[in-house]
Amino acid sequence: MNEENPKCSTCSDSDCSASKRRRNETDEEFADRQKLQSRLCRIRHKIIVLSGKGGVGKSTVAVNLATSLMLLGKRVGLLDVDIHGPSIPTMLGLENEMLQGSEEGLLPIELGDLKVMSLGFLLKNQDEAVIWRGPMKMGAIKQFLQDVAWGDLDYLIVDSPPGTGDEPLSVCQLIGAVDGAVIVTTPQKVAAVDVRKSITFCHQLQVPVLGVVENMSGFVCPKCGEVTQILSSGGGRKIAEDMNVPFLGSIPMDPRIAQASDDGRVFIHHYAETPLAGIMRSIIQPIADLDGCCC
Repeated sequence: MNEENPKCSTCSDSDCSASKRRRNETDEEFADRQKLQSRLCRIRHKIIVLSGKGGVGKSTVAVNLATSLMLLGKRVGLLDVDIHGPSIPTMLGLENEMLQGSEEGLLPIELGDLKVMSLGFLLKNQDEAVIWRGPMKMGAIKQFLQDVAWGDLDYLIVDSPPGTGDEPLSVCQLIGAVDGAVIVTTPQKVAAVDVRKSITFCHQLQVPVLGVVENMSGFVCPKCGEVTQILSSGGGRKIAEDMNVPFLGSIPMDPRIAQASDDGRVFIHHYAETPLAGIMRSIIQPIADLDGCCC
């Protein structure tokens, strides 16, 4: 790259935002931005999973979404940007995996055709607390996107921590064009109030909302299959209707989902023949449709 030939060497798109130097941008900043773009331009679809409330099963949705797309034959990356509570390694049975480097960059952990990156892979002790302020968190997320050798992906699923703070904001700013957000809630009002803020967050950042998922919508009896409403119902659908975004569906509580996560197994894969797995696949359909898939 030089002044006489400003075209980015990573691709032939002269309209790419990284093809030209920005005003007052240093050589180092320009090269840094081109390196980030060289990773991102190899990823076709970028999906962020959000929730304004903790404990709603957002990571469960992200893991099952990523795995479902992988089972459809798609090249999928799963990025865990929950800096303070990275749970993806545990949910995938990868707690003891260690990251390796190569000439291309840091290598994500591979589980079948799924590539996974999480700060949890960098912690020597899983009980270690990560006490970072905003700039350090943004720096780590930038490294996850820029320095990780993701390769060619059909989908990158980003699992964000609860709220509308540093992590989801950093992801949206660094990735640029996000295909959309999946918003996860539970039915009761106390969750719905905070989840609405996530939708407002997306609107303000011009991130399309692919839809709302209502998790823990009733309890499925493991013996008879009857669904009992433990929490109030319909909160997710009402959020979607009130805020004029799609409602993707409801996932009832099932002890096997929690057990699968604790055992490091993905429910939609290991319980593929259950009615609940079918519900999950129907919820995931609109995201799969982005790439012309059919569940």
